[in-house]
Amino acid sequence: MRRLVVLTVLVASVSGCGLPTFPPVLTRVVAGQDARPHSWPWQISLQSDSSGRWRHVCGGILISSHWVLSAAHCINNRYNYRVELGRHNLKTSEEGSVVRSSATIITHKDYNTLRSRHDIALIKLSSPVTLSDTIMPVCLPDQGVILPHGTPCYVTGWGRLSTSGPSGDILQQALLPVVGHNICLQPDWWSVLATDKMVCAGGDGITAGCNGDSGGPLNCQNPDGSWDVHGVVSFGSGQGCNVFQKPTVFTQVSSYINWINTVLTNF
Repeated sequence: MRRLVVLTVLVASVSGCGLPTFPPVLTRVVAGQDARPHSWPWQISLQSDSSGRWRHVCGGILISSHWVLSAAHCINNRYNYRVELGRHNLKTSEEGSVVRSSATIITHKDYNTLRSRHDIALIKLSSPVTLSDTIMPVCLPDQGVILPHGTPCYVTGWGRLSTSGPSGDILQQALLPVVGHNICLQPDWWSVLATDKMVCAGGDGITAGCNGDSGGPLNCQNPDGSWDVHGVVSFGSGQGCNVFQKPTVFTQVSSYINWINTVLTNF
């Protein structure tokens, strides 16, 4: 199931959400691999000036020509933020890529930094982007949709390639099957840290999101070939990025559709 955000003025031209011009190559790898260039055209790089120069700090997801979805823990009010769209390799200049500063950043009012509850944020771009083959919004799921255990989804991002390794310059993708909530709640998994507003995916001890992937999407394909974003990368194990039975935990987008629509309507 997929839906568009309700603000008509923003999404009137987004009927092709979640259908990339260059479809991703979906091999069932056990670890991340380079993504096909521009096959995830809603993936953005969120950058801050915290080090005195612009650098990638988190991922994010384009949901309309004006708005990006990310994680609340990526935002620090002391710094400025900008968004790069249409990127594949962050170390090279790429035709068709654009940069937008953030005009407004809204983090969920109930975000809890200690337990990562309500770890979701919306970023309004300084001006709308022109949609293209390399810049395209993803679809949103319907409110309340729960993915069944084992659903094959993909995490994407420019995060670290291993727990203590370098960050990826080229966008990575990795297969992360959904872990049912009843399993993720078990004591030897995430126990009570995994709430019903989160999605767990992975946990095989080999493949996972890592530092720098935060705020990025859990991409899940619909039967018609389009893609929904069902999760926003939130947290993983403090023991490392690839810990057995400690899957990557995502904010469950379907739990926040009403909040997203409220923000887009009022800002």
